[in-house]
Amino acid sequence: MKQYNANNILNLAFAGHAGCGKTSLAESMLFLAKASDRLGKVTDGNTVLDYDAEEIKRQVSLMTAVAPLEWKNTKINIIDTPGLFDFEGGVAEGMRAADSAIIVVSGKDGIDVGTEKAVKAAKKQDLAKIFFVNGVCDENARFYDVFEDLKSTFGPSVCPVVVPFIENGKADIYVNLFEFRAYKYAKGVATPTDMPALGDRLDGLREAIKEAVAETSEEMLDKFLEGEEFTPEEIITGLSQGVKDGSICPVFCGDAQNMAAIDMFLNSLIWLAPKADSKNEVGADPNGDPVEISVSADGAAAGIVFKTVSDPFVGKLSYIKAVSGKISSDVPVINMRTGDNVRITKVLTVRGKKQEDAQYIGAGDIGAIPKLNDVKTGDTLCSPLRKVTLKGVDYPVASYSQAIKPKTKGDEDKVAQAVKKVMEEDPSIKYFHNHETHEMLVYGLGEQHLDVLVSKIKSKYNVDAMLDTPKIAYRETIRKPVKVQGRHKKQSGGHGQFGDVWIEFSPGDNDGLEFSESVVGGAVPKGFFPAVEKGLRDAILHGPLAGYPVVGLKANLYDGSYHPVDSSEMAFKMAANIAYKNGMPQASPTLLEPFGTLQATVPDANMGDVMGEVNKRRGRVMGMNPAEEKGMQVVEAEVPESEMSDFATFIRQCTQGRGSYTFEFVRYEDCPANVAQKVIDAAKVEE
Repeated sequence: MKQYNANNILNLAFAGHAGCGKTSLAESMLFLAKASDRLGKVTDGNTVLDYDAEEIKRQVSLMTAVAPLEWKNTKINIIDTPGLFDFEGGVAEGMRAADSAIIVVSGKDGIDVGTEKAVKAAKKQDLAKIFFVNGVCDENARFYDVFEDLKSTFGPSVCPVVVPFIENGKADIYVNLFEFRAYKYAKGVATPTDMPALGDRLDGLREAIKEAVAETSEEMLDKFLEGEEFTPEEIITGLSQGVKDGSICPVFCGDAQNMAAIDMFLNSLIWLAPKADSKNEVGADPNGDPVEISVSADGAAAGIVFKTVSDPFVGKLSYIKAVSGKISSDVPVINMRTGDNVRITKVLTVRGKKQEDAQYIGAGDIGAIPKLNDVKTGDTLCSPLRKVTLKGVDYPVASYSQAIKPKTKGDEDKVAQAVKKVMEEDPSIKYFHNHETHEMLVYGLGEQHLDVLVSKIKSKYNVDAMLDTPKIAYRETIRKPVKVQGRHKKQSGGHGQFGDVWIEFSPGDNDGLEFSESVVGGAVPKGFFPAVEKGLRDAILHGPLAGYPVVGLKANLYDGSYHPVDSSEMAFKMAANIAYKNGMPQASPTLLEPFGTLQATVPDANMGDVMGEVNKRRGRVMGMNPAEEKGMQVVEAEVPESEMSDFATFIRQCTQGRGSYTFEFVRYEDCPANVAQKVIDAAKVEE
């Protein structure tokens, strides 16, 4: 593929609800542009963009994939993103590399939560938004209902460009409202035809165009309000400008399966969608001050790593969007995160899983670099002559956690290493080793996300693992003071062992043990005080109820006795341990459970359901506040950690995927007696 300048490059992120046909639309465009030699199908597992083994098996996109095509002297980089909410990290990657978002909507199902989330993600990244209503040839499709829903949901900025003429449930004719021409499609081939009789609907559609164009400037708005007609030039200019500044969201339609109206879509994108050089980026200099970077081939090299693929056989592949200059093996670059020089051996053009050598990745373009071992997703690679850090990838917060365990004992290290390899590809997955519960924990965006993680470490790294509910790190403490003796005496020939202590245990406010001594008259020599403290610090690692660490404990050594020959540090350690074991059961021991602060962002309509669920989970609602996003509320609560294991599933089902939450540990509180007894019984079973 030849090199293109930024003013002839389009970077398009395909987003939308799962099953709306994003990958199929991309496949149809690639085939029509002769960038692929067959029209693949997701169900057949032979598409260009769903090439990963897990995607083929599950027949759904799980990761961001890139494929370029050439159309009328323009390079179009298609960035296909997943529609499943569990793989939202891929949407963040795709939006970071794109200049426009193609939001695909099912002509049969219409607007869904995935549509709303795609629009929200595009707005967050300040991208142009273009709708494509897919599957219009389906006899159950309802394009005009979908179009009205788009307008009512997203406002007057929604503007029709290509619409179908539906007769007897079939849509073979498509009307381009700007050309004011109609085309009939048969097997993907367009033939000009007479304008069909759209009647009053045509007037309504043309009025929608005028409304959208009127929103682009005060001058246009005044003209519209005064009832003046727009000239064709004003409509085209207004629409193009409106798409670029986000005030117009054009609507196209077609059918990816039989390639109907795909050529019109491609033709329109060339003049409608913003080119790669249409907007400068803002980065930060080494002092953290903002710096504007123009998308120019003449500037110093700068690019952002927006995606990483890690393969045990091929190696690591870093996907780069070049913002400025050229990135190639001839241009020295540094990694701004590490400060190290980056050695580039070659650069590639990637189409799905196929790779092709390229001379360089030019400003505004997308390519890939193999074997950059110290480079991660989100890193900026730039010329040492102009150091700048570009905005990284804004991944969603992973809140759903599970313990991951090897199926074969002793393979813990293999599991950990395999998970870390997958994390290079998907940074939305988090890994944490809990040394207290001795578990490896993985955090993802949902059940399916972590299920795919387990499948990947099996297929890619031959490591068998399984998921389980994480253990809770409980604590134990006491509620009343007690004075006890600990006496250790052992005679076995020769020197014996003797240690005798009196210790007062009482509740405290500390995180562990607060040790003091008030021995008088040398009943216990000072040299043995550290041994007594050490014995107690070892002992509090295991509480009297369920073996959990003890917190909030004061221990005062106030009396005891010793033997001039048989006493030793070890003997006094043992005596302290005995005193602990004798005293703790008498001091009203209690189990403490971890509580966390929950912040759940949910639609207004679901607020009551979420508050009710918090109460069911033994939580306390602390308040609610309006969220930044219109129509959303933030419910703040404190909830026991043990009740949060499936909260991610609940909030997704309750809000149809619109809600999200964060949960952070805040403190320990007394565990209710019935809950504590279950924990204690479970601990006894494990012993």
